[in-house]
Amino acid sequence: MISNQILQNTLDGLKAIARVDLCIVDTEGSMLATTFPEAEEYRESAMAFVSSPADSQVLAGHQFFKVFDEHQLEYVLIADGSSEDVYMIGKLAVFQIQNLLIAYKERFDKDNFIKNLLLDNLLLVDIYNRAKKLHIETDVRRVVFILETSYEKDNTSLENVRTFLGGKSGDFITAVDEKSIIVVKELVNTEGYPEMDKVAKSIIDCLGLEKREKAHIAYGTIVGEIKEVSRSYKEARMALDVGKIFFSERNVIAYSSLGIGRLIYQLPIPLCKMFIREIFDGKSPDDFDEETLTTINKFFENSLNVSETSRQLYIHRNTLVYRLDKLQKSTGLDLRVFEDAITFKIALMVVKYMKYMETQDY
Repeated sequence: MISNQILQNTLDGLKAIARVDLCIVDTEGSMLATTFPEAEEYRESAMAFVSSPADSQVLAGHQFFKVFDEHQLEYVLIADGSSEDVYMIGKLAVFQIQNLLIAYKERFDKDNFIKNLLLDNLLLVDIYNRAKKLHIETDVRRVVFILETSYEKDNTSLENVRTFLGGKSGDFITAVDEKSIIVVKELVNTEGYPEMDKVAKSIIDCLGLEKREKAHIAYGTIVGEIKEVSRSYKEARMALDVGKIFFSERNVIAYSSLGIGRLIYQLPIPLCKMFIREIFDGKSPDDFDEETLTTINKFFENSLNVSETSRQLYIHRNTLVYRLDKLQKSTGLDLRVFEDAITFKIALMVVKYMKYMETQDY
């Protein structure tokens, strides 16, 4: 259904052009939009007109028109005046509102189709049949973005994203929960992942810089057929979760950049616990003091380079070697050995994953 604000904007625009006051009443007698305050006086006349068989009628010096949506009466339009010119303006207004009803219904139908497509609620044959009926291309390149904020989304956020994307007919902006905005973006052949990164950052920016720290956006892989859009959505959803666990400092995360985090995210928790027990002999990285954890993280950041790590930590090289030797004695892993370093790094990521899962409602 068209919002009252859209109806009001339409009437204001028509009045500005035609210099004729207009009013819209629904079939229950509620005043939805008007350009003249006296319109309230014609509520009863409008209700009487609803019951009449006529599509248009002159009552008390005003033109009354019925506005239909597929033969179903939706509104009564009242035009101030009884001349032929006012009648013509009224008919044009009815035509405009009926076109708005068609456009909004099509948007609703497309939105409903896209939601079901994302959630895998459609059979393959239904996907192509409904896409054809709604005039949606089936074999163009698309990618799914999910924008999630720490505050509940509102219609303003949705409209801001729609405005930013320019209202392209091939792009769809929708939502399946209270905190996420989903963008199914149509791409041209020359657009790839570097361009998608720029689009993702721009979408965050369009919501306002003050919200930047509260927003995260993830996107899946680029797909070539409409039936694969749900896969891109699932990938984007996974990227969003994996990004929160392992890349919390990033606002934008691509499914293709998840690396080993993607594998860890799919491990069952009992297997993770078993792995940690085997690596740390019943201990946990949480048992390490802050100094040790800082040393480990900085050592990994510098690609196991002892000299560079000691320089950035402002400690002597021998002090760093002492700390690494101490860690080796307590865990049996020497971070200066590549294989041990990989094992230790994976273990830290597994622990981080386990902590995240503990906070979720499963």
